[in-house]
Amino acid sequence: MEGKRNPLFEKADLLAELVYDVTKDFPKHERYGLTSQLRRAGLSVILNIIEGFARQGEKEFRRFLIIAFGSLKETKYLLTFAKKQTYMNEEQYTKVFACTEDTAKLLWRAIHPK
Repeated sequence: MEGKRNPLFEKADLLAELVYDVTKDFPKHERYGLTSQLRRAGLSVILNIIEGFARQGEKEFRRFLIIAFGSLKETKYLLTFAKKQTYMNEEQYTKVFACTEDTAKLLWRAIHPK
């Protein structure tokens, strides 16, 4: 997966990078709270995709994609919460939230292929 161009992998990887980037400026008192939780959730999306791909069989891969989808939903909520706390500006929020939406579409299609 890492060696091939895969839109889901690339989008989830970008999401992790954007989450790390946007949380750099969060308040220091959130270092072990919201910053840590948001980074773990954002990173968990791509890590579960990678781990699922490394497993043997489609059923196992799908199970990890579902876990990744749960982490993505967590990430989306935490981003919205952080925006309400004014820890990021509108431009930052719009950019990273759009990436969560794109990732969700690709992930949903991977979980539910036609």
